[in-house]
Amino acid sequence: MTEKASLQLGETTIELDVLTGSEGEKAIITKPLRKTTGFVSLDPGFVNTGSCQSDITYIDGENGILRYRGYPIDQLAEKSNFVEVCYLLTEGKLPTKAEYDAFETSLTRHSLIHEDLKRMFQAFPLNAHPMAIISSVVSALSTFYQDEYDPMNPEQVRINTHRLLAKLPTIAAHAYKQSRGQPYIYPDNSLSYSGRFLKMMFGYPTEPYVVDEDVERVIDQLLILHADHEQNCSTTTVRIVGSARANLFASVSAGISALWGPLHGGANQRVLEMLQMIKDDGGDINKYLNMARDRNSEFRLMGFGHRVYKNYDPRAAIIRDSVDKVLTKLGVNDPLVNIARELETRALEDSYFVDRKLYPNVDFYSGIIYRALKIPTNMFTVMFALGRLPGWIAHWKENLAQGLPIGRPRQIYIGENVRDYTKLSER
Repeated sequence: MTEKASLQLGETTIELDVLTGSEGEKAIITKPLRKTTGFVSLDPGFVNTGSCQSDITYIDGENGILRYRGYPIDQLAEKSNFVEVCYLLTEGKLPTKAEYDAFETSLTRHSLIHEDLKRMFQAFPLNAHPMAIISSVVSALSTFYQDEYDPMNPEQVRINTHRLLAKLPTIAAHAYKQSRGQPYIYPDNSLSYSGRFLKMMFGYPTEPYVVDEDVERVIDQLLILHADHEQNCSTTTVRIVGSARANLFASVSAGISALWGPLHGGANQRVLEMLQMIKDDGGDINKYLNMARDRNSEFRLMGFGHRVYKNYDPRAAIIRDSVDKVLTKLGVNDPLVNIARELETRALEDSYFVDRKLYPNVDFYSGIIYRALKIPTNMFTVMFALGRLPGWIAHWKENLAQGLPIGRPRQIYIGENVRDYTKLSER
């Protein structure tokens, strides 16, 4: 028997079906509400509203659980690589050896971008934010494949999935090189996905570039940890745009723009800005910890706590171990990184933060690593986008496969009542 929920409206009681997910989550299906009662539900920010059913990612924020397609994030980060996770998310299962080899080869072969796109990079000011560049170039990709981007054609969706996964690292690296006035580096097909990106970012045509295996691995891990996170702002944006039957490139471009918002993808950048502020103020960590404890202070510790996780961010627990290894190997002696490590140690020993479960999150550690790797702060959100891409694609595909209607939320109008128009001369 289907579980029901009762809603009392004056003297009228209506019954609504209850849906139970595979992990025991429950939802009241409110679709019949307006039709049967004339009421709509109002939930600003959609914090209590489920927009879809999904089998891609499961999060249990209270217990610090994150799984892709049922696989725990710690197992994927330890045993898998980003290419395999891309396949898992976009195709719905882990690949066989033959499937993996074909997928990896396809991503390698599609990593070049059209030469004409170089003129687009060169049209931007040198100080243009790289998120503006990659959003524009990804949207422009649809003009190069306009005869084969039909969202309802499975083969076209497959090849454009490969194209986008392959080309976004090249686009990101070109945006970085453009900002530095340096020559673009073509993708090296002899390298791995992450190794290829590192060479395009930091290589020069005048000298050989050797990929550091530990750096390559930590980049791969960070991409895996950011690959999907359920119905966040940018993923919801991709779904909404895709629900209008917009092509994959246009939908992902919209997701990149949503991620650019400082309340979404800019968290690790704000961590570095906070550390710089502490350094410029003499490096007094006690002062800022006291400010963070003070309810009357506007200061907040960036990179601590999480809206979803009310426990230790499982992604932070994984990447924390890699931080020491990379920093030690690179011999980093950066004042901001030193402040970050001291801040981490002190906060984890402080009952105020521990009792409130204000642990360092993945943004705190990713910011430290990117800083150590000399990735500029304005590229941090780009790194986030590179990781989140397979999740966006998976949700775009799932939304279409489920045949969901075009996204069209309701509203409660609070404006003026009807009034008559008066001529300009009489106002």
